[in-house]
Amino acid sequence: MTLLHTPPHALPADWYGAAPAPIGVDQAFNGYVAATVVHTLDRLGVWDRLAAEPRLDIADFVRSAGPAVRDRVVREVLRAAAVCGWLRLEDGGDTAVLTDAGRETLRMRGYFTWAVGGYSDLFSGAARLATGEATFGETLLRDEAMVALGSGQNDRSFMATTLDEVLDGIDFHTLADLGSGISARVSRVVGARPGTRGLGLDISGPATELGHRTIAEAGLEDRVRAIRADVLDVCHREAHHDAIAEVDTVMSFFLLHDLLAAPTTRPHLFTRLREAFPAARTFVLADTMLRPDAEGAATLPVFSLGYELAHALMGVPLHTKETYEDLFAAAGLHPLRTVAFGTPHSWLYVLEAR
Repeated sequence: MTLLHTPPHALPADWYGAAPAPIGVDQAFNGYVAATVVHTLDRLGVWDRLAAEPRLDIADFVRSAGPAVRDRVVREVLRAAAVCGWLRLEDGGDTAVLTDAGRETLRMRGYFTWAVGGYSDLFSGAARLATGEATFGETLLRDEAMVALGSGQNDRSFMATTLDEVLDGIDFHTLADLGSGISARVSRVVGARPGTRGLGLDISGPATELGHRTIAEAGLEDRVRAIRADVLDVCHREAHHDAIAEVDTVMSFFLLHDLLAAPTTRPHLFTRLREAFPAARTFVLADTMLRPDAEGAATLPVFSLGYELAHALMGVPLHTKETYEDLFAAAGLHPLRTVAFGTPHSWLYVLEAR
């Protein structure tokens, strides 16, 4: 989410010089099509069915999906997934069987929800951005609900175990999750810790609406609240004052680069964050950071290129790990733990306010 005014350039002009081996034209084209197949299977609910049972009766699936679902289209998408090696079609093409490669793709589907579901219009509209025919945030938008959903899927696949292990060492009563998306993470954490409460704060209306549903489905409406708000202004909103005053632990995942976007407010961001939550003494903060130009990797990791390009097109700058650590120190936030966190070039910090 973009909360503050952003400068026009997201990355240093010479940063792109550290390129890995070229991507072949076949990989580029087939990868584009394959990404849409992954996302389509997710939206249809096929991945969920295969996660529960790795053999899918296609005719039965189509019948259960509803009268408007078109058998022919579903079968063509499944055939494309089989060409990609994620499924194996058996029984004359009437049964789809999940392969080992398909299990790995299923585990990583959140990346495709994020990119294809959330940012495909931005990527395909890059030429219109360049020519001035479109402006991000006005005539060219992202799907905020899909961005939030993809982040939630990746959280469950890659980050939940690490976060649970980190939070096991933190004694908290009221937890605020900044940029909470659909409130999946705060619901899961609070649900596993009897006697605790949680707030999910997000500026996106669609994500917050999904958050209300997530909380209700978890049976946590008496302990978790989803609030639509700018996280740095929430302390000034009378409607939420009492809830904010109780927060003793703040967590935020993959939002900080947006909050750090404006150079005029960047040096004071974490001081403002401490002021917004005056009772908080522990901050659990994670973000994906600028990929080091000296990394020297032979191939691009999943996500990095899309993350970098999307934020460059939106005009949101990315920052190095060292920049984050300097800003933490300037705000009196001292790291107790630093942990590699799920996606490439992502780090989780446990910080103590002093």
